[in-house]
Amino acid sequence: MNVNRERLREDIEANAEFGAIETDEGRGRTVLTGTETNREAREYLVARLEDAGLDVRTDAVGNVAGRWTPDSADPDAAPVAAGSHLDSVPEGGIFDGPLGVYAALEAVRAMQDAGVEPSRPVEVVSFTEEEGQRFASGLLGSSVAVGERSVEEALALEDGDGTTLESALDAIGFRGEGRLDASEWDAWLELHVEQSERLERADVPVGVVTSITGITHCEAVVRGEADHAGATPMGDRTDALAAASEFVLDVERAANEVVADVSDTAVGTVGSLDVRPNATNVVPGAVEMGVDIRDVDREAMAELVRRARQSLARLERERGVETEFRRPFDLAPTPMSDRVRASARDAGGRAGIETIDLHSGAAHDTMHVAGVTDAGLLFAPSRDGISHNPAEWTDWEDCATATRVLAGALADLAGGE
Repeated sequence: MNVNRERLREDIEANAEFGAIETDEGRGRTVLTGTETNREAREYLVARLEDAGLDVRTDAVGNVAGRWTPDSADPDAAPVAAGSHLDSVPEGGIFDGPLGVYAALEAVRAMQDAGVEPSRPVEVVSFTEEEGQRFASGLLGSSVAVGERSVEEALALEDGDGTTLESALDAIGFRGEGRLDASEWDAWLELHVEQSERLERADVPVGVVTSITGITHCEAVVRGEADHAGATPMGDRTDALAAASEFVLDVERAANEVVADVSDTAVGTVGSLDVRPNATNVVPGAVEMGVDIRDVDREAMAELVRRARQSLARLERERGVETEFRRPFDLAPTPMSDRVRASARDAGGRAGIETIDLHSGAAHDTMHVAGVTDAGLLFAPSRDGISHNPAEWTDWEDCATATRVLAGALADLAGGE
């Protein structure tokens, strides 16, 4: 099968015009769910799906799916599906999400051009609100598609101005009917930009993901005593921020040690601090911190959580502060299907394209889909690992090469001949 690189590029560049922003470097876009730019992106996708002869439907939360059912396919057979999302972060890049959607469409077109005769239908899918920038916290459409969130719950979600997802989708004409059910798929495969530098450093064009990282979010609170910055002697202070700074360094130290001794893919980050009263002339009285812990090794994640608790206990003993620790969000690592991974590696081998195994340190819709069917994730290289930024870039040849692997894997999974 020959992927048409220029056709794929044309679609991604056309999509990049929706919500395009002015930037000194690269190409950026802002496409939030339920906005006018989102409507334009969706309408363009629907037109391209229909041009390729796919039957298009939109479910109640705006998930879009186009199904190709050639004469060779049993229309009642469980389809093979692929895709990603069209929404972006504010001032994001042009590849994150759209590459996966249009690579899936191009894979279908490549099969059509090559006369592949699959025994199963093939679906191209665009999930709603993957980035979580307007409604919920991300992966919204796929959470509904796998039954983790009800249609009613999703439609009732509100943005910061009180607009519901239901009214936003109504406004752009993309609140459909029913629910896309991912459990009805025989397999799922998503192509995404890597958002890291491993492929670029290895000079390999395609990554086959072994597992998607687990994610734990913790909340740590340190309480001291707010006092006058000029009138309070150094020895009489219980400075919450000074204590919190030790916690930040303890988390960093623990992560480095876990990487050295337990799992080289573990990461730990204190990414947010809320300092009170946050005044230059006041000794800080309280600090709330957000901690992000990720790894494909569940035990390594647990060790980092344990070390964070240990740090707070030490600060209570040595600095006289009071602390709290909560773990409101905990998502286990998600292994990818051996069957889907094998199809991807075999597709690369047949096409003479080198692939390597690697893990994903970022969340993707595939995390949800893997809970209800065999799922896989492919990566294309990211220049300098940059993503969620107008400087995000994946060379067009790399886009096409990764799409060739995607197309070969989908043809294999769909029983193409």
